[in-house]
Amino acid sequence: MFLSVFDVFKIGIGPSSSHTMGPMSAANRFLDLILSDDWPRPSHASVAAIKVSLHGSLAHTGIGHGTGRAVILGLVGERPDLVDPDRMDALIDEVERTGRITPPGHPSYEFQPKTDLVFDKKVPLPGHANGMSFSAFDRDGRLLLKRIYYSIGGGFVVTDTELEAMRASKNKATGVKVPFPFSSAQEMLDMSARSGLTIAQMKRANEEATMSPDELNAGLDRIWGAMSNCIDRGLSQDGIMPGGLKVRRRARSIHDKLQEEWRSNKANPLLANDWLSVYAMAVNEENAAGGRVVTSPTNGAAGVVPATIRYYMHFHDDADQEGIRDYLLTAAAIGGIIKHNASISGAEVGCQGEVGSASAMAAAGLAAVMGGTPEQIENAAEIALEHHLGMTCDPVAGLVQVPCIERNALGAVKAVTAASLALKGDGKHFVPLDACIETMRQTGVDMNEKYKETSTGGLAVNVVEC
Repeated sequence: MFLSVFDVFKIGIGPSSSHTMGPMSAANRFLDLILSDDWPRPSHASVAAIKVSLHGSLAHTGIGHGTGRAVILGLVGERPDLVDPDRMDALIDEVERTGRITPPGHPSYEFQPKTDLVFDKKVPLPGHANGMSFSAFDRDGRLLLKRIYYSIGGGFVVTDTELEAMRASKNKATGVKVPFPFSSAQEMLDMSARSGLTIAQMKRANEEATMSPDELNAGLDRIWGAMSNCIDRGLSQDGIMPGGLKVRRRARSIHDKLQEEWRSNKANPLLANDWLSVYAMAVNEENAAGGRVVTSPTNGAAGVVPATIRYYMHFHDDADQEGIRDYLLTAAAIGGIIKHNASISGAEVGCQGEVGSASAMAAAGLAAVMGGTPEQIENAAEIALEHHLGMTCDPVAGLVQVPCIERNALGAVKAVTAASLALKGDGKHFVPLDACIETMRQTGVDMNEKYKETSTGGLAVNVVEC
């Protein structure tokens, strides 16, 4: 099993990796397919119109998550890692005004968002909670091409046939050949013991099977640069976040107060927690506003990892760029194991799979750069994940704001606490990380659908009632 660090950490836009980045990427794939020879194109027939339907969680919370906007942007050729957030409104307005899309390299297609983009809350698709259907028609309205896509979390998108193949090959060796192909935490620990390498060193060796060391370092630095810029932008902005809840940004005002305390040297026993929280909130306020973020492993949980890295830089005198790279490699190793054996999708297993996974990744990364052994790192990840088990995904009004923003702050605090606890032990512990991951998977299977990113239960209904 190999999942690249650049699959775990992907630069994109908010507010959701599964509901925004995924659908935009699905639209990109459908456009590419239209131009390809990978479908039986009837003679003398050409695509004149496109229609899209969203299903399951995408239908229930798609408006609050900006899914419809993402589909439109994807259909005009914009990609999650390259789209300019400042141009998005104008691009969408143009499509709504003209009823047409003209992606680069394509002719113009008819696409009326009000009628050709359907939020179908009644008919879920069978493969995954985040399903969508793209269809292309000729000028006489005859169906020429149809594809089902699933957004499976973290910005990953697969077709229905690809999803079946993934599930069929779950326990088979596939993909890139790497020197340390661990698919579980125990395999990771065993390989580390045999090789004498750290988790970060094994992960680096795996990545360098497909790229040079310089390319890897440049990519890791680019990921941290995007995370750091997101924190800084979030700390500089204020005002009301979009979506209708009228939730006010708080990171900037909290940051200003912390700066005053820092300069005055006032005693504050919660200082580290306060800085952790404000860093995480800054990222997720940016995410809620549709800004540029990095999936870590998802957008809804994007604040935990950057917050703990900035904490590491802020409070540890020996922090350096190489440490940040090791942190990201270690965190990605844990994230890959979780995704392979359970899920990072809130629509599939609830928020335990998003903030819970992010906290486990952050705890592992922090334990690594603080000198932890592989056993202590695995212990840190397990502690963090264990204490998110059962967490539901119930965003109010389908927006990635309440409780998501504060939840990232607490996920970061738990990550630091888990790393500290693990480092004070010898790595031996009662619950293995693999058992904790399997428990998360089983809990997600048992969890009622109304608590899995549909906004039909939990805070999403009770806050409105209050």
